[in-house]
Amino acid sequence: MTFGDKLSKLRKENNYTQEQLADILGVSRQSISKWESNIAYPETDKLIRISELFNCTLDHLLKDGEKRNAASPSNAESPIFPKRLRERKSEKTVFGLPLWHIGRNARGFIAVGLNARGVIAIGLKATGIVSLGMLSIGLLSFGLFSVGLISIGLFALGILSAGSFSVGIFAVGSISLGIISLGAIAVGDFSVGALAIGKYFALGDNARGMIALGYTEAVGSVFQKIGEISESDITTVKQLLDTAVPSYLAPANEIIKLFL
Repeated sequence: MTFGDKLSKLRKENNYTQEQLADILGVSRQSISKWESNIAYPETDKLIRISELFNCTLDHLLKDGEKRNAASPSNAESPIFPKRLRERKSEKTVFGLPLWHIGRNARGFIAVGLNARGVIAIGLKATGIVSLGMLSIGLLSFGLFSVGLISIGLFALGILSAGSFSVGIFAVGSISLGIISLGAIAVGDFSVGALAIGKYFALGDNARGMIALGYTEAVGSVFQKIGEISESDITTVKQLLDTAVPSYLAPANEIIKLFL
């Protein structure tokens, strides 16, 4: 069996068109056609890339014979976490992107790979409108390190963020930093938490801010109260907030009043 026969067989077994394989290898479709017809042969770097893509040895590609080297049990690929991520992509496209693409560097409407970019992206590093990954960037983002309009992760950064360590306009987390911050340790313009530090307002067990409402300790530069707050206290706090908080923070000011 010639190299061209083997390449053609491997390509078809893995559901690639000549155009798709050419795109992955960075060559023209005509080059693939010449290789499969044994009119020309790929350069060494392309041979290595082909062997990695189809998970076979160079010996198998270049030497006569049908049999591929089987992986030993100790080197067998896990069905869940393959040693090599085989590339796949659909022929159908959406807005110029493959409907789906699976590969090391996946680009598609739905992309799955080590480095994935798409409308929906899943990968070690994922970038998309909806993204899920160890490092995740998107409008709606989930990951160990997550950045997005709405971001959820161990470390989260976003307009609305939630995580063990969270930074955002509205931040919720064990440690949170934001305009409105909710957390065990909350720091922001308006903070609610076990330890709450707020520029304008702080509510928590230990509260520190311009207005500080604490259950066991409160330190406020303008107003402070420890323990239960009365209706008159609530009225006073709301008046102080309306006076001190700048107009651009008015929406946050109205939200924080809901905690009173």
